[in-house]
Amino acid sequence: MRLVSHLIAVNREIRLRRQLADIERVVLALPARAHADLQQLVKREMEQAAACDFPHLYGTPPEERYSAYGLGPDIGLGKARSDNHLIATRGVALWIASVYHETLDAKRSGMEDIHRQVLRLIRQIKELSAPRRDVASSWMDPRAIA
Repeated sequence: MRLVSHLIAVNREIRLRRQLADIERVVLALPARAHADLQQLVKREMEQAAACDFPHLYGTPPEERYSAYGLGPDIGLGKARSDNHLIATRGVALWIASVYHETLDAKRSGMEDIHRQVLRLIRQIKELSAPRRDVASSWMDPRAIA
């Protein structure tokens, strides 16, 4: 039984790692104006997932609540692959929220690594959505002298 549970866990790690690579590609391919919306959606999805009874199963249909792992990442990835950037941002936000909570208290080193990568992705989204200052136009800003 221990071998079977180990194989299931390793398979899940591999699957989430592959999905993470796809999600990162989607985030970088989104138009620049969508990054701020994505940041807000991620924040909202994370709050909604945290409010659930079982946050690691966020996005999973009710009839599938008793499976080993939730279907939130699979559903989110499916939406993230959409050509419509609004649907893609919602899919990315769902994927991030469900994987974040699934790997939050992981005891396996591979899942801890995926959790760190999800945190890095959240930070990257935040940096992409931050307004950039134009250095060339602000070089004569009087406040910069003081």
